[in-house]
Amino acid sequence: MAWRDSRRSRARLLLFMASIVLGIAALVGINSFGDNLARSISEQARELLGADLVLSANQPFPAKLEPALGSLGTAQVREVSFASLVQFRPGRGTRLAQVRARSGGFFYGDWETEPKAAAGQFGQAGGRAGALVDDALLAQFGAKVGDSVQVGQLTLPIVGRVLKTPGQSGISTAVAPTVFIPEALVAGTGLVQRGSRVRYTRAYQFAPGTDAAAVLKPLQARLDAADVDTDTVAERQKSTGRAFADLTRYLSLVAFVALLLGCVGVASAVNLYVREKLAAVAVLRCLGASGRQALLIYLIQTAGLGLVGAVLGAALGAAVQTLLPRVLGDFLPVAITVSVSWTAVLTGLVTGLLMAVLFALLPLLSIRRVSPLRVLRTAVEDDTAAPDPLRGLVIGIIGLFILAFAYGQTRDWKLTLGFGAGLLAAFAALAGLGRLLMAAVRRFFPGGWGYVWRQGLANLFRPQNQTLTLVTSIGLGTFLLATLFLTQALLLSRVQVAGQKSSANLVLFDIQPEQRAGVEALLTAQKLPVLQRVPIVTMRLTAINGTSVSVIKKDTARGIPAWALTREYRVTYRDSLNSSEKLTAGTMPTLGPDGLPRISVEKGYLERTKLSLGDTLDFNVQGSPMRTIIGGTREIDRSRVQPSFLVVFPVGVLEQAPQFQVVLTRTPSTAALAAVQQQLVRQFPNVSAIDLGLILTTLNDIVGKISFVIRFMAGFSILTGLLVLSSAVVISRYQRVRESVLLRTLGASRAQILRITLVEYGLLGLLAALAGIALAVLAAWALAVWVFEVGFAAALLPLLGLAALVTVLTAAIGVFNSREVLRRSPLEVLRAEG
Repeated sequence: MAWRDSRRSRARLLLFMASIVLGIAALVGINSFGDNLARSISEQARELLGADLVLSANQPFPAKLEPALGSLGTAQVREVSFASLVQFRPGRGTRLAQVRARSGGFFYGDWETEPKAAAGQFGQAGGRAGALVDDALLAQFGAKVGDSVQVGQLTLPIVGRVLKTPGQSGISTAVAPTVFIPEALVAGTGLVQRGSRVRYTRAYQFAPGTDAAAVLKPLQARLDAADVDTDTVAERQKSTGRAFADLTRYLSLVAFVALLLGCVGVASAVNLYVREKLAAVAVLRCLGASGRQALLIYLIQTAGLGLVGAVLGAALGAAVQTLLPRVLGDFLPVAITVSVSWTAVLTGLVTGLLMAVLFALLPLLSIRRVSPLRVLRTAVEDDTAAPDPLRGLVIGIIGLFILAFAYGQTRDWKLTLGFGAGLLAAFAALAGLGRLLMAAVRRFFPGGWGYVWRQGLANLFRPQNQTLTLVTSIGLGTFLLATLFLTQALLLSRVQVAGQKSSANLVLFDIQPEQRAGVEALLTAQKLPVLQRVPIVTMRLTAINGTSVSVIKKDTARGIPAWALTREYRVTYRDSLNSSEKLTAGTMPTLGPDGLPRISVEKGYLERTKLSLGDTLDFNVQGSPMRTIIGGTREIDRSRVQPSFLVVFPVGVLEQAPQFQVVLTRTPSTAALAAVQQQLVRQFPNVSAIDLGLILTTLNDIVGKISFVIRFMAGFSILTGLLVLSSAVVISRYQRVRESVLLRTLGASRAQILRITLVEYGLLGLLAALAGIALAVLAAWALAVWVFEVGFAAALLPLLGLAALVTVLTAAIGVFNSREVLRRSPLEVLRAEG
């Protein structure tokens, strides 16, 4: 019976089930991509690390460890890395780069260079001493192989361009382009001095089958005592997999929203479909069918078409996943091998079928209450007003399924409940607005307006209206896109300080105390201001409240994060707060009457480390122990161009400690920037300069790529909303034809009916767009106030453009799908009715 009854309605039912296809396609595509990425990371874990074991430290490895380190592995490569200005010769420009001085290449992975022989000869005895430079860096300055690059006091020929480095993504290359030089030449650069920020690394290769963790275990305590970090293939695989699993889970939630929109369309379309089938259901009841049997007939129809939609969506998703490595390629440190993930396909099929059935059940439940009397008296009203307990049960199952799916993606109950609450709030706000619109138009109907406007407005609340469905689905898609745009603007507002005329746009650091006067004289000669001078002292935490860091590390119950115990602290000293700081508790940095310094720490640091005012912190200041007391906390506005510190000491404590200086200035033009950078390279090669304008450009590029990825996924939601619109119009076409006949019988022309349709769908699209944008503005304001802590001002012109685009699309699709209504003659419909 389900098969026979569907014959006249299959085309319409397939259309509204198509709204599920996009959601399932997005879901299967993202999950397949995630599975392929996890497999690729597992297969290429050694290539990510480039070795079997990597040891790293901020200080040279202690001499007492050298015998043990020398016996590790079958081969080792040493590396010294630091940031420095490099200058391309002859006269091609200067830029801050990451200098990596290595004694050899990488044990695993492709280190691709041009010419190819350059990578193989790098660091080898008798090989040509020269530099390998990232391709992007050479392209920026128009340099080529054979030119020279100056690194500190050393000028080297460029012997090759680096096309690919193991474990390095396109984004990381853009942020920190690299210059490779032989490790034996580090001393000749003159860049490694007291206070310089240098990373020392040892990479090891083991015999096949060697357990790196077992090899490390006897040395782990000594390595921890020397503040040496370890990284094995298993650890790198785990950390990289976790990071990208978070990305795919987030994108899966975005895809799931598209599926939910499709299911809302299913519920609406089935509701309209059921209204047309009431007479047929009444006949079945007269012939002896029970309410349960009638329900099952139409449930089988929707379930079958839901399965078809899920299968088509899974097939489309398998195709979509082949595009994602291209979309996300700049973010990936591994090459993705694309194959069909049958786990993702099966998950998509089950999810799509279950969601389609659950959402279709909501309107189908009313079939059980259709009375056989409707056959004899078409005006009879079925008892559908009383609460249906099964309807509440179905809604509860839908809610539990959504929460279960969200938890399966996030593995975090707080995020799960937050996602559920946010989704419920968005749906409730949009649905409430739709109902409010219907009630308001009915209550305050403009009876004095023109005929076309009155008919178009009346369609918003008449039977078979799509107001609630379209406001919810189109509004939610608009909300996603508008939120993306506003959030992107917030991210950029955090860093667009380089364009402010009064702000610094050039930061000079690693200035030794004896160099400060010379650097400032250089700036004065270039007519550049010295906006700020900041001394910086490096130190390490050794104890908290008298308990050593080594003991605290083993006591996980304290909940103190590992980074707070092992990091190298870079602190400054002053007796006042700067313009980017605000005192939140306690006092400013001061020297106490007992001779112990009262330090000021950042408020967030105090909370994350679970410390309190009055706690003591013991530091090792480059060999000298020092006890301090937490005397106050500060909030820091990190959007300002000023060095920020977790810990600030009072004056009179650290002046004699080994330190370096940071100087902030502002250059009026690109030419002035290039001139000061070239003078720095010549006179003070160890001093590095950060061009904030270049950082802003790079960040704009990164944010733009991230935005494209999210827009790619949000597009599924918009397309689903438009499909819901199309299916709702097609499903209600029969009702529209009858209304058209009545209007045309009363004298309405085709042009008037067209304008009525334009008014109805134009208003629906405009209201849905404005509702989505209003929710997006509210969400962006909350992010600005509570997350980014910046002022919020929405850009109205792009938002109005988005509203206009959604309105035009909605009206166009509504008119296009209603074209049959305009073509049908009144006589044809009247004969069909007879």
